[in-house]
Amino acid sequence: MSEDQHQVIAIAAIGKNRELGIGPDLIWRLSDDLKRFKTLTNGYPIIMGRKTFESIGKPLPGRINIVVTRDTHYRCDGCVVIHSIEQAIETARNTGTEKTFVIGGGEIYKAALPHTTHLELTLVDAEAPRATVFFPEFQNDFEEISKEKPREEGGVSYTWVSYKRKI
Repeated sequence: MSEDQHQVIAIAAIGKNRELGIGPDLIWRLSDDLKRFKTLTNGYPIIMGRKTFESIGKPLPGRINIVVTRDTHYRCDGCVVIHSIEQAIETARNTGTEKTFVIGGGEIYKAALPHTTHLELTLVDAEAPRATVFFPEFQNDFEEISKEKPREEGGVSYTWVSYKRKI
């Protein structure tokens, strides 16, 4: 598969100020959003940082789990350990799938953004003042291509929005 046919998709749930997490923990755990995450990523390689992998605690089934870390001695059963985002994307591309998903955390999203072709974002209509991890600025480089109607779960309103990199 050629480089220009392979989609690199960042997927995340972010707040009004692009909040992602507090330390290693997600801020929002919305059951429908987690089901959507599983549906979209199942069968495709996923790229994550070491801290994200350790917060999950195990490889996600049905996907090639690629963990990016600077630690050259780091190992995790059931995962491919890589030491740069570029190498991780190339490894995912070489699986022959048409998509790769970048699933976090903040540093990995930032490093991957220049290589990212699409975004699948859950825009949460809330703020998290204690957030310590944020999704990078993206608005100038991406355009909205679809937006679903707002949803609500547990008093939290959110909208699924898809973006594509501007040419």
